[in-house]
Amino acid sequence: MSLSRWAAKPAAASGSRRSPSGLLQAWLPKLVLAPSIAISLFFVYGFMLWTFILSLTGSRMLPSYDFVGFAQYARLMANDRWWVASSNLVIFGGLFVAICLALGLLLAILLDQRIRQEGALRTVYLYPMALSFIVTGVVWKWLLNPGLGIQAMVRGWGFENFRFDWLVDPDMAVYTLVIAAVWQASGFVMALFLAGLRGIDDSILKAAQLDGASLPSIYWRVVIPCLRPVVFSAVMILSHIAIKSFDLVVALTGGGPGYASDLPATFMYAHAFTRAQIGLGSASAMLMLGGVLAILIPYLYSELRNRRHG
Repeated sequence: MSLSRWAAKPAAASGSRRSPSGLLQAWLPKLVLAPSIAISLFFVYGFMLWTFILSLTGSRMLPSYDFVGFAQYARLMANDRWWVASSNLVIFGGLFVAICLALGLLLAILLDQRIRQEGALRTVYLYPMALSFIVTGVVWKWLLNPGLGIQAMVRGWGFENFRFDWLVDPDMAVYTLVIAAVWQASGFVMALFLAGLRGIDDSILKAAQLDGASLPSIYWRVVIPCLRPVVFSAVMILSHIAIKSFDLVVALTGGGPGYASDLPATFMYAHAFTRAQIGLGSASAMLMLGGVLAILIPYLYSELRNRRHG
């Protein structure tokens, strides 16, 4: 017995040693991914760190490293234009997310009735998402221009008192951003909800129908609660789009009239690049990043928690 045991040990030891080809196979994926990971770490997280460092300095035209602590954040909090941009983000983001969810869910429910030409309608609703926000902004700028668009067309029909001049009204300009953004993103939300609806077990719906529930009750009490993960994902995506919205504002309103339709992204650009206040612009960028993290962290926590309990 002892001789066989000693004879088995060298065989096991030699089997545990990997050949050069085996080592290459084990390390090849890591070697292939290493450059991409290194580039991502440097150009994404490295620049985030650099932006945070600049927000603690008095940088103006060019980066400088005379640290001033949180003085730039104090300047930011005392800046009226920043508070206008922040309040606009609350209005724009809240309406954008709410209307996209409601309209996307309604369109998804209508398409879920197995209507004719569903594929064509789905394509029509999804088409705006294929456009960039620059194109969307330019098109809606023409449509909302009082002298060229909807107002001019309706007045040409004989309704001389009709007014739709939100684009040049400081109190209403931010709502033109909502119109254009909802037009572009609601089809995407519809696709998310439609996929969720098609994933619900038909036996649940049939059981509710056998219990005598009406169709509106089935959707309100059974279907929509089942779509909670889809709703959560849609809210995360739409909120992220709202926080970083820049190109739509530039193309549609330019932040105007004045800075009435400014959002934090356009505020950051204006101060960091056109007004040579890199430190202040970096501080506003870090607050925007904080807003994104405030959305992403609860989402990641929820996902990890569901996986643990699942």
